[in-house]
Order: sequence, then C-alpha cells, then structure tokens
Amino acid sequence: MDNDNPPILQTRDARGVATLTLNRPGNFNALGEEMLGALQAALDQLAGDESVRVVVIAAEGKAFCPGHNLKEMIATPELDYYQQLFSQCSRVMLSIQKLPVPVIARVHGIATAAGCQLVAQCDLAVASTDAKFAVSGVNFGLFCSTPSVPLLRNIAPKQAMEMLVTGEFIGAEEAKQRGLVNRVAAPERLDAEIESLVASILAKPRKALAMGKELFYRQRELGIEAAYQLASQTMAVNMMDGCAQEGVTAFTEKRQPKWN
Repeated sequence: MDNDNPPILQTRDARGVATLTLNRPGNFNALGEEMLGALQAALDQLAGDESVRVVVIAAEGKAFCPGHNLKEMIATPELDYYQQLFSQCSRVMLSIQKLPVPVIARVHGIATAAGCQLVAQCDLAVASTDAKFAVSGVNFGLFCSTPSVPLLRNIAPKQAMEMLVTGEFIGAEEAKQRGLVNRVAAPERLDAEIESLVASILAKPRKALAMGKELFYRQRELGIEAAYQLASQTMAVNMMDGCAQEGVTAFTEKRQPKWN
C-alpha cells in the first residue's frame, strides 16, 4: 500500500543532483496534507545544503500530479481548513522559487490544477510527449486561483485565461510552444533530456546561478527602473566573486575556466 512508503522519495548523486519523487501513485500523487508537508520538509532540508547543485521534482506511477486531494478537501468543509491548506501549498511553491539552485520538473502523464501549478513554479520543466496539462478546477466549480499565479508568469495572459476558464487540456508540444515547459522528449528519452539540461547547469558556478536566480524572480515583480538598479547591483556583486573573476580571466586568456 502507498501508506507503507514515504510520500517523497529522496535521492542524491555524487554531483549534487537531488531528486524528489512524489510517491503516492495510488492517488496519482495528489497534493494532500501529507504530501505537501513532506515536500516542504524536503525543500527546507535542501535549502540549507550547499552541496546541492540541481533539484529535480519527479513522480511515481502513471501521472505527475492531479492537484489537491479533493476527497480530503470535501471531508472538511471549513473556511479555516481551506485557508490553511492553500497557504501550506503556497509556502511550498515559494520555497521552490527561493531555493538557490535551479529546480527542474520531470513531467509525465497528467499535471492538472495544483499539479500544473507545480510545473509552472519550477524554474525549468521537461515533459514527456505523453504529458498533458490543465488548470481544470473550474470544471468542479473551483477556479484555479492559486495555480493562476505561476501560470500567468509562464505564459501569455490570454492563453492562461483560456486554460483557466475552460479547464481544457493542452499537450506537451503545445505546453512548450506556450512557454510552460522547456523541452519535450519521448518517454524513453525523458531522463536523457533532463540529464542534458542538468549537465549544462553543473558546468556553471553555483554562486553565479544562485545570484542570478534570486535576481531573476525579484526583478520580475519590479518596475523597469528598479529592476535595472537591482540587476546592476547584482552584477557588480557577482563580478567581485571569484567565479566571475576566473571566468572573465579565462576568456581573456583563451582557456577553459577552472571553477572552485
């Protein structure tokens, strides 16, 4: 039974690539209270580990994630409970953004409602050709308000609104065209495609990526003048770091950089 196993499987390779695998295939890895709690604990642990370079969020079974556990939700029809649940989910999503390393969603099967939100919240996403995406809460009378937050920050407003008001699915290639995922691969090539992306990230200095990721999300919420001011300061601090000094020196000397 699912409950005999941990809700999140955690692995780490020698390079610092951490994989968090949603492990409730019996309910298609729904984001119930147990799953959200386990995911939050895993992200908190990774946030303080400087040996981590990349995080991959994957899933067991036939699907990536269908969103919240509707059976759990309908069993406790109380405003306080719902407020707590959605706040808990929002904390998980923000923890992904605040991680100092890139987070990649490995998507297969369906990713709907808060599952689609999880994909949109990750920094990068690689999808199998069999993946399908929807923010389908409206079909059950529940507009996907919290999933709309990262969705609107991934794809064009009218495309996001169409998904939100119709609840209709889009396929992996359409998701790529709209900007929800970066790459699409056949199921048997999914891990190889992720490895290609991971290898490219690992070839870059961790500190530069951490500075860049923080700046990327902070400046997005600012007006253009404030964004340029923040970006300029970030670049100046980055340039003072040893990784940038070595990288620029290596370029001028026409050699490969030697990262610490």
